[in-house]
Amino acid sequence: MTVRRGAPVLPPGDTSPFFPRRTPGGLMYLDNTDGPDLGRRTKILDFASHVSESALCLPLVVHQMAESLGWAIDAKDPRTWSHSEDVARIARYLALAMGLSRDTAEIVHVAGHLHDMGKIGVPDMILLKPGPLTRDEWDMIRAHPVVGARIVSPISRMNETGVTAMVLHHHERYDGRGYPDGLAGEEIPLGARIIAVADSLSAMLQERSYRKSRSFAEASREILLCRETQFDPEVVDAFTSIAPRIESLIGTMRHGRCCRLDERPLAPPE
Repeated sequence: MTVRRGAPVLPPGDTSPFFPRRTPGGLMYLDNTDGPDLGRRTKILDFASHVSESALCLPLVVHQMAESLGWAIDAKDPRTWSHSEDVARIARYLALAMGLSRDTAEIVHVAGHLHDMGKIGVPDMILLKPGPLTRDEWDMIRAHPVVGARIVSPISRMNETGVTAMVLHHHERYDGRGYPDGLAGEEIPLGARIIAVADSLSAMLQERSYRKSRSFAEASREILLCRETQFDPEVVDAFTSIAPRIESLIGTMRHGRCCRLDERPLAPPE
């Protein structure tokens, strides 16, 4: 099966287990096979630069639910207690810095809260392991975007706005060497490309069981080094343009002064 501009082209006799469904957030492929393994999942391919403007309304209760679920996942490890919150807020700032509308930025923000939802299926003994992971353990970690997408996909609005696609593809790399699907460049939903930078920044700033935390300057240099390989260069450029604002935002959150969803302690980039 090939895809051109979001339209599937199936050769004669194609037996692909996915069937297409067009949604406002992009072209959605739903798995039509049976079986308990991870192959049975929702796969969303969004080839637009960002989600459709006609699908940008998420009820406040959905936003609040996403925030709560993010905190629940982060509670598994005291060292990552604010990771999903950090990612959500950084991703929102990056989206605005890239010129996306406020409504679109809010969609990316919600996906940031939910990006690690699939880690609920990873045993704590693996998440908190201080030493190197085995191949099987690493495979379980790498499965979390797929599991997370499966968890949020029953909520139709998550599919329509592209949130599910962002959760599924936030560990893809710009050079095509990421997972789960090895997408590259603009094949990766823009929201997922934004979250990838926000996720990496937050992760580097936090201590983990297997390494010490880095300073903001060190983490920023690493992001710049990975421009055009791991990260979308346009997202990295947006990050560079507002890095002082993001550093201030993170400092505010770290000191417990960050407000909730409808309160903005710092003016986001216009």
